[in-house]
Amino acid sequence: MTSNASVEAWASLAATPSVAVVGLGGAGSEAVQDLLTLGIPGVHALAVNTDAKHLMSTRVEEKILLGQRELRGRGSGGDRAVVLRAAEDGREELLRRLRPFEIVFLLAGLGGGTGSALLPFLSKELRETETLAVPVVFLPFHVELETNSSRRANVEATVDDLEEMGGLLVALANEKLRRFESLPIHRVFQVRNAYLHSMVSSLVDMIENPSQISVDLASLKSHLRSSGLSTLIVGEYHVSEPERLVHQALTETLLDYHLSPRASALLHLDGGSNMTLRTLDRVLFAIRQRLGEPDHLVFGTRVRSEPREVVRLTAVVGGLRSRTMRDALTHRGKGVNPLAAQ
Repeated sequence: MTSNASVEAWASLAATPSVAVVGLGGAGSEAVQDLLTLGIPGVHALAVNTDAKHLMSTRVEEKILLGQRELRGRGSGGDRAVVLRAAEDGREELLRRLRPFEIVFLLAGLGGGTGSALLPFLSKELRETETLAVPVVFLPFHVELETNSSRRANVEATVDDLEEMGGLLVALANEKLRRFESLPIHRVFQVRNAYLHSMVSSLVDMIENPSQISVDLASLKSHLRSSGLSTLIVGEYHVSEPERLVHQALTETLLDYHLSPRASALLHLDGGSNMTLRTLDRVLFAIRQRLGEPDHLVFGTRVRSEPREVVRLTAVVGGLRSRTMRDALTHRGKGVNPLAAQ
């Protein structure tokens, strides 16, 4: 016989993972605002900055101002070193606010001082706890790097820190937004943030909601421990064309990823009652072909009770080659995505 106390205990154990999205610096905070506008139910939002004016204008309820003693709310002036000192001073408060969450997405544009310094600092600190930290990087336009050596130095230092750290990393290159060059500038960044929203919400949905074959948080962490530098890929396509679904997910990205010989993949398919076993087989075959027969492949499926026209693919691809982001900082990064090769 099951007691009410047992049911309450099970409910506590079954509680969904707590998730936070944290904007670091100006660009990161602006992106968090767009995510909130698009809506991610149950996700907590924070903004962290050294610029008090920008922080006050940010439409995020929970805010942290770093470096009040040394920077006095005036920003970092692109100085990573001074931000790191402020982060060390504020370490206790930062971790107190972020440690309760099981997954923390850390969003930052690279080039300035605040986001460039805080992204690797917080990623490292959180990964030493049980928290899964997911750095989300906005790489600057090439012209920003070609005309400003100090910004380029900040970007390269941060990129090197993150790639050396490994784990799950989402990198979005602003240079690839040039395909939308006819749109107003603010709309271009909204397009980028809408794409990021689909990635964050898909990953959260994958691990929070039960499936016929589940991919839970423990499975994700286990996969990441053996996968080296990894990234997140999402796509949606008509249920009758699984190969096109895989092609879309691997090609319509905002960074060209390059794989080492030891690729791996954890993927999840979400579809309607008309999604067949053959659909799954065709997706798995296409993934294996495009990733060059990955060493390790884990998959899950969720079949809804009603038919659906589209299937959603969420994939964590591991074994990224080092210097993937470094190459994206030059015009060499504008070539064909190796993941999309036939």
